[in-house]
Amino acid sequence: MLELSQDGPGWHLGYGGDTLNSAIHLARAGLETAYLTALGTDPFSADLKARWAAEGLDTSLVLTDPVRNPGLYAISCDAAGERSFTYWRGESAARHMFDRDGIDQALAHAAQADILGFSLITIAILPEAGRNALFDLARTVADRGNMVVFDGNYRPRLWPDHAEAQHWRDAAIAVATVGLPTLDDESALSGQTSADQVARHWTDLGCREVVVKMGAAGARTPDGTLLAPPKVLKPVDTSGAGDAFNGGFLAARAGGASMAESVMAGHRLAGWCVMNRGAIPLPFQPENSE
Repeated sequence: MLELSQDGPGWHLGYGGDTLNSAIHLARAGLETAYLTALGTDPFSADLKARWAAEGLDTSLVLTDPVRNPGLYAISCDAAGERSFTYWRGESAARHMFDRDGIDQALAHAAQADILGFSLITIAILPEAGRNALFDLARTVADRGNMVVFDGNYRPRLWPDHAEAQHWRDAAIAVATVGLPTLDDESALSGQTSADQVARHWTDLGCREVVVKMGAAGARTPDGTLLAPPKVLKPVDTSGAGDAFNGGFLAARAGGASMAESVMAGHRLAGWCVMNRGAIPLPFQPENSE
């Protein structure tokens, strides 16, 4: 999506989106990363695709919608860096990507992925047929013994009610092998107030490896250990923090790091992200994150 973020008295035009943010962090980490979505034929779409390619993303799975454009959102932050969003995405090209020419070939390519990632936002913007096609893809990847990662990003405005969001979240959990829920999202959606409750719910539905993100409090690992971030920060902008955690965590896991090492890698990348504005700040500089 196109992203408007505050820049002094004006606004800066960039790009973002939860799964896109994580994908770019993975590409920046040197992993071969493709992104499956749809854009339009407008100049903004061309600019987005070019920027993603410049980040190292494989854009060969970005489909073209002849009549629709990208979605747009604006980020507003309060004095503590907590963000709120305003969306214009009702008829975005990504919502209709499963109807586009080339989708069968793109799905066949995605089925070979070592890591397939999607989120509750992904599911929210798709029609039911697209959701089921995505779940079929997830099962194929999991059946091959590879990783299917699901982030339970819950945005109430994208759903008609809690019940429907819960239904589709649970259906997604059931096809995932790695879960990256956020405690605040799970509390808002299901009323679960502890990371242990969240982890139990996800593992009971079949997700084998669950890391519960709790912001500044840290993250609960699959064995129940709470790992705190390396330092206490005063965030500038928390947009994209969870996505950055996902990217840092998955890059470390893909490189053979232990669970604890991977969680700490996620914390470091998320910590750097919240100290900069926008969901995708300029590339991470590790020496500045300690």
